Amino acid sequence: MATPRALATTAIFLLAMFSTSHVASALRPGTRLGTCNASGYLPGKSGHCEKSNDPDCCEDGKQYPQYRCSPPVTASTRAVLTLNSFEKGKDGGGPSECDNSYHSDKEKVVALSTGWFSNMARCGHQIKITASNGKSVYAKVVDECDSVHGCDEDHNFEPPCDNNIVDASPAVWDALGLDQNAGMVGITWSEE
Repeated sequence: MATPRALATTAIFLLAMFSTSHVASALRPGTRLGTCNASGYLPGKSGHCEKSNDPDCCEDGKQYPQYRCSPPVTASTRAVLTLNSFEKGKDGGGPSECDNSYHSDKEKVVALSTGWFSNMARCGHQIKITASNGKSVYAKVVDECDSVHGCDEDHNFEPPCDNNIVDASPAVWDALGLDQNAGMVGITWSEE
């Protein structure tokens, strides 16, 4: 029969293991509440990756998760804000999907992860983005941050986006008073 001390030690060990795995899974995109899990994996292929905003570039043979869904949209949807140029020849790749145009880095425009982009249903919509510093800005949805495809010329040889991304122009970052060198920050967004 186990001693009370041995039982207590085992209980503490199990509690610590559960807590660690719970925290780790909460940080992975799409695993919160089991709302959106990876639908597959894309084998990486490297190529000429334009690095104007320090993007993650694909590596040969690395497996990248693909998402056809995003977490549910709420009045205050949590997301990760990333930096992207929508100008021709920059890290955004081809023209924006909504209007087949490039956009100046001075415009407040964004691309949304595939699930939130919803087959172009949010094209042209203004969304409100709020940073943890309390500042908010409105930005126009002009493109998809593709969560399924990537590692090719059309996607700047970058991997598919996570399922919780608001990919924003430098003008959005400036309006929020955020340091572009951070590359990604937690934000909330809503449809207005």
